[in-house]
Amino acid sequence: MSAILNQTPARPTIKPLHPLYVAEITGIDLTVPVAREDFRAIWAAFNEYEVLVFRDQPFTDETQIAFSRNFGALETMEAHPANNFKPGHIAVMTNLDALGNLLPLDDPGMLHRLRNEAWHTDSSFKPVAALCSLLSGRIVPPVGGNTDFASARAAYAAFPEARKASLEGKTVIHRVAAPKAIDDPAYNEEQKKRLTVTHPLVRTNPVNGRKNWYVGSHAQEIIGMPPEAGMALLDELTEFCTQPQFVYSHAWRQHDLVIWDNRCALHRATTFDKTKYRRKMHRTTVAGTTPDSALASMP
Repeated sequence: MSAILNQTPARPTIKPLHPLYVAEITGIDLTVPVAREDFRAIWAAFNEYEVLVFRDQPFTDETQIAFSRNFGALETMEAHPANNFKPGHIAVMTNLDALGNLLPLDDPGMLHRLRNEAWHTDSSFKPVAALCSLLSGRIVPPVGGNTDFASARAAYAAFPEARKASLEGKTVIHRVAAPKAIDDPAYNEEQKKRLTVTHPLVRTNPVNGRKNWYVGSHAQEIIGMPPEAGMALLDELTEFCTQPQFVYSHAWRQHDLVIWDNRCALHRATTFDKTKYRRKMHRTTVAGTTPDSALASMP
């Protein structure tokens, strides 16, 4: 009996999934309250690996929200067709209606979700951009429907030094209305004005000092550059970040949870046969703080 009582509780185990970033964490149940020591390990891994994968986490919305709040305050999503203009803390990415039936491809919510298939970071169009997103696989298709990630941090490290120096200090305009978006009317004029903001082109993680490009589909102009030239540079940087050596493609299993750092990791949804297979993913998004240094002490 004494030998059993003296055993040290198991701690989460971290296994890298990519040479540059991404790790799988096992040995922990996130659907119940998480010990502070275990969350400290998750927080450290989050800052080190950018993208964290947890298998076999059968969340409800309530338990997903409860775990997500370990990272900080949650964002309330913007009102748009994909949430029936009734935003909350959970964003549902799905091709199903309320009864579980497949939606037609021309449904307004389906059209709005197409923008998720472009490389982006969540909420970069907000004055205080998101810290992280947590995506729970509730229903996953047997084929396709991966989520791709790209490390803008690893890309920054690999970028030519002379050009990095020339781009330091530049400021980028981010907009909620993505260029050429087929569902541009989804956002009203108040939203478009409020959700047009500026952020530095280069961000620095306050925990480890590592830098990254802050780009993606919402980054649309560079202050001080002609619009066409600025957009061309942003496209170049996004293409550089999304080269195969910087990309991890997550093949979903039911009850996976994936957490990613919106400050430095780009992501995109990949398509699947939306007329044949069902898919339902629930996302919570944790608000960032400003300046970034305020996050250095967590937890």
